[in-house]
Amino acid sequence: MKGKSLALYFTLYALLFALCVPASAQQPPRTYRIGFLSGGSSGRSPNIEAFRQGLRDRGYIEDRNIIVDYRFAEGKGDARYPALLSDLIRLQVEVIVADGSGPSRAAKKATSTIPIVMTTSTDPVGQGLIASHARPGGNITGLTSTSEELGGKLLELTKEIVTKLTRVMVVAPAGAAGKFFLKETQAPARALGIQLVMMVVGGPEDYESIVEAAAKERAEALVSRLGPSPLPVERQKFMALAVKRRLPVVSQGTDDATAGALLSYGRDLSAQYRRVGVFVDKILKGAKPAELPVEAPTKLELVINLQTAKQINVTIPSHVLLRADRVIR
Repeated sequence: MKGKSLALYFTLYALLFALCVPASAQQPPRTYRIGFLSGGSSGRSPNIEAFRQGLRDRGYIEDRNIIVDYRFAEGKGDARYPALLSDLIRLQVEVIVADGSGPSRAAKKATSTIPIVMTTSTDPVGQGLIASHARPGGNITGLTSTSEELGGKLLELTKEIVTKLTRVMVVAPAGAAGKFFLKETQAPARALGIQLVMMVVGGPEDYESIVEAAAKERAEALVSRLGPSPLPVERQKFMALAVKRRLPVVSQGTDDATAGALLSYGRDLSAQYRRVGVFVDKILKGAKPAELPVEAPTKLELVINLQTAKQINVTIPSHVLLRADRVIR
């Protein structure tokens, strides 16, 4: 009887000890693993920094409770995506963040089970990535972009600044996003009486030839959508080449005005990439991509660079300046 009482005493003691020990001490915090696939180059990209901030906002600290495996195609997407995705799948990542339309299409082809979060995508329904924005229906969700539809607005802004504008070079990357951007500028150009010269940009190695072609074609301005995801120094190189030719660059990328474009009008990329962290968090906590609505950007920014305007001897009308969300002086 005494032995039974002693056993009962130790059992109760063990239960009380377990209740007093914090949960964190009983079970170590879980570390998640996700992949990030980009068609661009490795390096300190503002978009990736915003994505990391989005993760931190949700409580995820890299190399502490989350591991992010970054893979970059270095501008050779179609050739390199399959191998990069095979590597991520081998690492058993729980979510793949696909940075753009190309990576999203490649990821969808590579896996139907691992959740995929798009940082942005042009017409994801039309590309067959999702069934609808409200109910994606498969293993892909995330964010889409209206920026490719802003070609007409960029032409209007350029016409307000260069009032006698008649000839514009439009630059966009190869692929669905670039084709959509080029298409969306054609009807507005006809309405504004502007003749367009189309150019496809592959990467930074094309920047000098593009600016030279614009000069030979007697383009009075350049409407730009650079890609894929150039680093800040690469953007600055392109803008510096244009400034040297006194060529106004009007861009849909908000980072471009900071890099030296005359103005930019488009989505707030930092806000969009931070938002990716919300999708990743929901999926890691059990949400199904099929049931997470795809989001379009709600905030568009007009940024004007007066330093560039002075360098190329262009005057920004006061009514355009008044509409700017930010002015670089």
